[in-house]
Amino acid sequence: MNIIAVTGGIASGKSIVLNTFMNLGAFGIDCDILSREAVIPCSKAWWEIVAVFGNAILRNDLELDRKKLGDIVFNDSGKRKILEQIIHPEVRRKCTERIAAIKKMELNAVVIIDVPLLIETGVQKEFDTVIVVYVSANTQIRRLMDRDGITEEEAQKMVALQIPLAEKRTFADYVIDNDGTREETELQVMMLFEAISSLISKSEG
Repeated sequence: MNIIAVTGGIASGKSIVLNTFMNLGAFGIDCDILSREAVIPCSKAWWEIVAVFGNAILRNDLELDRKKLGDIVFNDSGKRKILEQIIHPEVRRKCTERIAAIKKMELNAVVIIDVPLLIETGVQKEFDTVIVVYVSANTQIRRLMDRDGITEEEAQKMVALQIPLAEKRTFADYVIDNDGTREETELQVMMLFEAISSLISKSEG
């Protein structure tokens, strides 16, 4: 089994890369999805979050009000760290469970895991391969503004919470440049998937 981490930054295009790998036959795990699963109403992490942040961050259906919670942690690094300490262990547990399930189905599977804060949390050495999805700072801010309908200043603040992509590139085994078109990005992923598959075949031989 080859376990590959895909990381990048907000609005860098990690989902496009993950989905393209999956379309080519790789197994995919999206840690953003796992983080949402980790905080479903009345789960262990949900209760811990409510205990820290209070009932005001809940909607009437008991789901977390992500905007309210996001506004709180965006402006308070201490509370953001607490939230991460609650959610990250649950995401890791769920991720481990899925890897184990994949291994039972296909021993030599290629598993691509989208890990947004891979470098920030310092877990990159736990993976066989690290892929960084790169875009220029200007592209990242513009896409974030378009995606979320926010101002340039707000986008800059959100980007500043993460390690710059130019720095993250230094941790990569491979870099996918997503500054161009979707088709250009998908072509890079196809070529990389072929290269990784070839290396795996040689190692097995």
